[in-house]
Amino acid sequence: MGTRRAAFDRPRTLWGVTALVLALLYLPLGVVFLYSFNSSSSLVQFDGFSFQWYRAVLDNGQMLDSLRVSVEVAVVTTVVSVVLGTLLSFGVVRGMAALGRPVQASVLLRVVTPETATGVALLLMFTQLGVTLSRVTLVLAHVSLCIAFVAVVITSRLSQLNHEVEEAAMDLGATRLQSVWLVAIPALRPAIVSSALLSFVLSFDNFITSFFTSGIGVPPLPVRIYSMIRYGVSPEVNAIGACMLVITVLVIVLAMLVARLGGRRRTPDFRQEDATIV
Repeated sequence: MGTRRAAFDRPRTLWGVTALVLALLYLPLGVVFLYSFNSSSSLVQFDGFSFQWYRAVLDNGQMLDSLRVSVEVAVVTTVVSVVLGTLLSFGVVRGMAALGRPVQASVLLRVVTPETATGVALLLMFTQLGVTLSRVTLVLAHVSLCIAFVAVVITSRLSQLNHEVEEAAMDLGATRLQSVWLVAIPALRPAIVSSALLSFVLSFDNFITSFFTSGIGVPPLPVRIYSMIRYGVSPEVNAIGACMLVITVLVIVLAMLVARLGGRRRTPDFRQEDATIV
């Protein structure tokens, strides 16, 4: 019995489980990326490398228009969600304690609410108010989805900050707004960047909410892809899926670089100060 348990607890067992989980996560993405370079239109047999499907996507004006709409909506959604989510986080953490927990609970409830129910509710609300579905309703729907995630990320970081540092800045002559802008916001920069990245990704590849609230006109990219695969899967879908994956990775790398550069700027050079004192 002890021998079997020792054999099971060996590190290679954990490495095997890790490899299995990583394969489950990334193998479908790898298949899509590989078949986007397929020289034939087959989706089950790889016949050689070719960039013809990427050229087809670049020549597809409707696909490029949908990509532009998705990027524009994601950028606007990210900016609005980060601003409102940050303000909401300050209200939850620094506001009245009696209202902080109920508001925080309602934000968490919004995070776990099924997106299909949210999309239907938004569609009914816009219809009852007589609002025509357009790019504006699409942005509002995405903001209502992303702002809760932004608030959760920033609230968890803000609750760990020492409020006495801001009070010390006020004692040195800073106003309340200056203490927040010069002390709290720089400390929250990693959380703000992370929440902005999360908002962009959630908005850029969102389908359910976009499907219910996009209306007429140029649809966002996920809705365009859905309309294409309804009549058969085209290899162009693999190419545009690979492009979306590349865009997401570039956004992640950019956010990591910004967070790292921000951390270096805030790190004091103690060696230089010690040399000066000596």
